[in-house]
Amino acid sequence: VRPPRLGGNERKGVFATRATFRPNAIGMSAVKLEGIEYKNGQLSLLLAGIDLLDGTPIIDIKPYLPYSDSMPDASAGFADTRPETQMTVEFSPQAIEFVNAQTQYPDLHDFIANVLKQDPRPAYKKQKEEMQSYGMTLYDFNIRWQVNDAHNLVTSIEKN
Repeated sequence: VRPPRLGGNERKGVFATRATFRPNAIGMSAVKLEGIEYKNGQLSLLLAGIDLLDGTPIIDIKPYLPYSDSMPDASAGFADTRPETQMTVEFSPQAIEFVNAQTQYPDLHDFIANVLKQDPRPAYKKQKEEMQSYGMTLYDFNIRWQVNDAHNLVTSIEKN
């Protein structure tokens, strides 16, 4: 996969990233590391809040990232702040009308704006200055938007 945090140009193995595109049903859990124990030549992690049975193998460990993992009382040490961009977001009249008409997600406008402010485009696309059009799915909505320099214009939102 090509993680956006690494600019989208560098390839990493799927298990070395937080990618949701996984080849099997390996579970992912946010847990608290209580300690590390070394006994009889065996290294053990002491974990809290884990949803697996004792003895289940842990395949990989990722650090807690406060800007993307929602655990207010947790502490980090790897990447404490979210990547900032200068992206602005505007909604077309049609997109505003759709957001205001739906009632299931009261913060839909802010959610879409915050996602687009993080500039989810691949890094190689960020270097292009011409207008570009994109689409993505958030919740059960198909979001279409255009990017011109550092400005996003949400052109349409449709229910899937």
